[in-house]
Amino acid sequence: MKSSIRFKLSFMMFLEFFVWGGWFVTLATYLISNLQANDAQISSAFSTQCFGAIIAPFIIGLIADRYFNAERILGILHIAGALLMFKMYTATDFAGFYPYVFVYMILYMPTLALVNSVSFNQMTNPEKDFGNIRVWGTLGWIVAGLLISYAFHWDNETSLKEGLMKNTFLMTAIASLALGLFSFALPKTPPKAKKGEKVSIREVLGLDALKLLKDRNYLIFFVSSVLICVPLAFYYQYANTFLSEIGLANPTGKMTFGQMSEVLFMLLLPVFFTKFGLKKTLILAMAAWVIRYLCFAYGNAGELSFMLIIGIALHGACYDFFFVTGQIYTDNKAGEKHKSAAQGLITLATYGVGMLVGFYIAGVISEMYKSQGGDTAQIWQHIWTFPAIIAFIVMALFAIFFKTEKKLPVEKIS
Repeated sequence: MKSSIRFKLSFMMFLEFFVWGGWFVTLATYLISNLQANDAQISSAFSTQCFGAIIAPFIIGLIADRYFNAERILGILHIAGALLMFKMYTATDFAGFYPYVFVYMILYMPTLALVNSVSFNQMTNPEKDFGNIRVWGTLGWIVAGLLISYAFHWDNETSLKEGLMKNTFLMTAIASLALGLFSFALPKTPPKAKKGEKVSIREVLGLDALKLLKDRNYLIFFVSSVLICVPLAFYYQYANTFLSEIGLANPTGKMTFGQMSEVLFMLLLPVFFTKFGLKKTLILAMAAWVIRYLCFAYGNAGELSFMLIIGIALHGACYDFFFVTGQIYTDNKAGEKHKSAAQGLITLATYGVGMLVGFYIAGVISEMYKSQGGDTAQIWQHIWTFPAIIAFIVMALFAIFFKTEKKLPVEKIS
């Protein structure tokens, strides 16, 4: 790959995830401090990601793959996204904010597939090259968090009282506009499907892969993947707000430890996979979820702040060891014919249905404990204990019912 193309793809990934990390991490904190949103409203705002994940296959499968170059659609979606971000920046109440975030996530979620399409189209050896390009997305997310906490200080107590958290949307709008314009300079990525070629809704949604669920082991994994999204939703929805409310300094910056650990655990994944195999690696991931939420439940911003840092840093083990391993397992089970359909189905089920249910439950649990009143630390202890219990139950059921399989080829994750 030419160095100029490598730079363009890396910069594209950097901005793609800078845009996401620049507002999504602090969304709940913003909604509470700026718009005085309640838990039901916070849940509905986060659920827009799920609707975006459900609708994204239609945009990609029915439009992007058939009629237009991927880089052009990417540019148009991000320019439109910049305008929506600016409208979110100017919103004064939740009723005025929600329609914009809803439309924004429907436009943003397809871009995750589009940046991959643009990248893969330039690679002769994706297994070797993609990781080196994709890591710039993780760096973009990290830089966004560091800027919010350490450069602009938008998440400290004084800034929150002054309503400065809304500036995250202005920063993201500028980055989204930059990516939108830059996208038109990306390598040409023409439509995959031939003109006139018919495609069914079943193919777009990956429903052809439903036959995989006839395999008992894969069915158990599939159900576990959906259920583990409930604890995951708690983290996305409330981690930043929790860290802010209990007084941890620079919470958004410290949350970037989670993305830093992603890089580390991705490197460790082949080692764990070789030593422990598929089942034990997945169980280790779910155990990490349990430990993370217990750390949040019993840690504090004082002498036990190290527990909070451990909980954040376990994000790499939680995500890489479960979801990345699961993607590899799905790829292996699906076979050549249904690979794309299977990945589409598992994404729809987890980030669409699973997270949608998870965000709703997180809102209900949070509202229930907060309505009972009491000390802030005690309320959060009750809230975080709930996803810890769910993760433990999912882990136990998976350990009992999932039968050990042969190790998958390590080269798939190397």
